[in-house]
Amino acid sequence: MSVKLVILGLLMEGEKHPYEIQQIVNERHMKHYIKLAAGSLYYAFEQLEKQGYVEVVDVVRDSNRPDKTIYRITEKGKQHFEQLLLEQLQKHEHIHRSIYAGLSFAAYADEEKVSAVLKQRLHETKQQLEKLKLIFEQKRENEYVTKLYVLKGVIMHLETEVEWLQQLINIANNKKLKEKGGGLWQ
Repeated sequence: MSVKLVILGLLMEGEKHPYEIQQIVNERHMKHYIKLAAGSLYYAFEQLEKQGYVEVVDVVRDSNRPDKTIYRITEKGKQHFEQLLLEQLQKHEHIHRSIYAGLSFAAYADEEKVSAVLKQRLHETKQQLEKLKLIFEQKRENEYVTKLYVLKGVIMHLETEVEWLQQLINIANNKKLKEKGGGLWQ
């Protein structure tokens, strides 16, 4: 997801400074589906301001802390936000996951070691799944349906991953990582 879309979307909710945007991403657990580095966030704000999509409304000065620049979205920014949103909804992305690269060569590794790593990943995935289910239930009554569906989509993907990992662990435990053919699908 575009950093600019995240910024403009959160500014649609009201004026904010970059650090506040970063905090909201963390508080809303958006990190599960959005990669947002602090450096790229500040750079994106600069670019958005140069392009006229956001404007500075205040600079809060505190002698003990760095200045906080507060931004708001402009009318031009609202139009750009909608354009970015619609483009994002239309994107078809390739599925790039590090586990796929590793599994491509798992037949050449020790099956017990592969199984152990997959078990650890399964445990972590189940923990993440339970955490997101809890967040979903907490937000269920007071959140926009679209935001709930983002969480629901992530939950559904994780549920599928849990099942998939369990199957992989069974294959590794049964010493079948080196087998060829589609017999495993029957």
